[in-house]
Amino acid sequence: MSTFKKLLTVTALLIGGFVHAQSNFTSKSIGVGVVVADMQRSLDFYVKGIGMVKTGNFTINAEFGKRGGLTGGEAVEVNILKLENGPEGTDWKLMSFGKKASHPKPKFIQDDTGPQYITIQVKSLTPIIDRLKAQNVTFLGSTPTPLTKESHFVLVQDPDGTFVELIGPM
Repeated sequence: MSTFKKLLTVTALLIGGFVHAQSNFTSKSIGVGVVVADMQRSLDFYVKGIGMVKTGNFTINAEFGKRGGLTGGEAVEVNILKLENGPEGTDWKLMSFGKKASHPKPKFIQDDTGPQYITIQVKSLTPIIDRLKAQNVTFLGSTPTPLTKESHFVLVQDPDGTFVELIGPM
């Protein structure tokens, strides 16, 4: 078999697998559940600091939490945040059990396993930087760091240690 035919066959298999895998989803986004120590502090960070919008909330009752294997029988209120209020936006679902983390807050992304950071593309960094400074949020590294002529990178952590990358023009 020629190199071209082998390449064509591999490409067809890859594309076929990709199309098949993608056809099983009913949404283009992934909802992310985040357990936080202090709900109000986290809402202030994400809504008043980052600029997300609260789009709703719901309660997982104790019975469903236990039956579904989510909470072991504890009820919890879930606050839904999005970058913009629309059906295609990712749900950033905050919930709190009123407990501090059982592990130390990471200093760098390599300090723990699991999801460590989120990346948010913004139209302008300046208003977000101003809001975060007003909340006394610590900026990490030498940020804002230029990426391109128009784009900069800012790194902060939410109150529980999740790293938040903000990328956009100043």
